[in-house]
Amino acid sequence: MRIDFTGQSVLVTGAARGIGRGIVQGFAAAGARVFAADRLLAEMEGLPAAAAQVDVTDRAALRAWVAEATAAAGRAPDVLVHVAGGVLGQSPRPMEEVEEADWRAILDVNLTGAFLAAQAVVPGMKAQGRGRIVFIASGAGLRTSLTGIQAYASGKAGEIGLTRQLGQELGRFGITVNAVAPGFQRTSPDYERQWQSYSPERQAGLIEGTALRRPGTPEDIAHAVMFFASDYAGFITGQILSVSGSP
Repeated sequence: MRIDFTGQSVLVTGAARGIGRGIVQGFAAAGARVFAADRLLAEMEGLPAAAAQVDVTDRAALRAWVAEATAAAGRAPDVLVHVAGGVLGQSPRPMEEVEEADWRAILDVNLTGAFLAAQAVVPGMKAQGRGRIVFIASGAGLRTSLTGIQAYASGKAGEIGLTRQLGQELGRFGITVNAVAPGFQRTSPDYERQWQSYSPERQAGLIEGTALRRPGTPEDIAHAVMFFASDYAGFITGQILSVSGSP
């Protein structure tokens, strides 16, 4: 099976590090013209993409980015991959100690950001009669979260619900909406700090607890995303694919 995106315009949020960076590299290697967005502009240096500093909780900024990418590519986006999210440096606390602002901040980037990013690309996709939207959810949205952070588990569960609802709504326009749910990966300072907080025994247990007995990589996630974005997944929508090395 050969997956090729030559001539297609692909937009990726949360592109600076880890999973997002791997997704940008995967699409570029498959021939796509990639537009990458993140708040961390300096960390996107060297990516095979047009990089822009964008806060995905800012609807106006997202719409401006999409408009600029559309003008540069000469066509509406073919693919949107929303990766931006995470725990924003927060640590687990008892729920009665969680500030409302902290709760909202994580929901905003993980769930509202996904909605706003999709909202920004959908008009162009509708006009061209085709599009692919892929959200990066998490195993935390399917089960409980290893982070122990209530807002993160809730935001990712909400992103999964959004995937299903938009898949139903947008299918008649030739737009598919799917999500990939990675297992734990050491792909950002937040997740590296989480990993280092575990004892050696727990670290070993997490690896041994996966059926494939290895940690996941950004490339593992990129491959799943590229499948959903390809013609091979043209009759799949509203689905969640767990990419965690386990059933």
